[in-house]
Amino acid sequence: MKPKAKAPKSEQELLERAQQLAGLSLGDIANAADIAVPSNLRKEKGWIGLLLEHVLGATAGTQAKPDFDQLGIELKTIPIDFTGKPLETTFVSVAPLVGLVGASWQNSHIREKLARVLWVPIVSERALMIKDRIVATPFIWSPNEQEEQLLANDWQELTDMIVLGEVEKISGKYGQVLQLRPKAANSQAKTKAFDKHGNVFMTLPRGFYLKTQFTHKLIEQHLRTR
Repeated sequence: MKPKAKAPKSEQELLERAQQLAGLSLGDIANAADIAVPSNLRKEKGWIGLLLEHVLGATAGTQAKPDFDQLGIELKTIPIDFTGKPLETTFVSVAPLVGLVGASWQNSHIREKLARVLWVPIVSERALMIKDRIVATPFIWSPNEQEEQLLANDWQELTDMIVLGEVEKISGKYGQVLQLRPKAANSQAKTKAFDKHGNVFMTLPRGFYLKTQFTHKLIEQHLRTR
């Protein structure tokens, strides 16, 4: 493995570095970095993100900060089909299930994560081997006023349900653009939550995910403005 790229000094440098990857396959990028490509992602779900962090010079590592913390920019890869439609929802952050007294959208971890995002769409049709998946054109995004309001409304609704002890009732149908669903490596991973009577019980960790219709709009808007 070659050394990780130096951290970009500016947002413009990061964007230019990312856009130089457009049109390349993951195999091309991995070979240039001397990184082995896995045969499947079942056991290495985060491999694509880690590869791009390596070649783009991300600095946060496993810390709970934006990936390019000196620039305040989060990296998000998004698998798309040949038409540009996202193939799955996008994980944003783990959702806290306790300690939510006084929490607000303004001071939430998820708001920090979505404040400025480098999106890297990757053509990932099922017929394509991992090495043959192609990087589409990356772009940098911040939520506009309307998008932020939608995110804040969904966060508030889902957080209120957690606080009221209704976490087990939450399904993917809740939220216009944001959803809450289990996020765990396996069914043995459990975390504390409260039921509606205020009693502690153990449940699967939950994560916040962006719904595909929301990320699809972002990609379409970017393509229109190019």
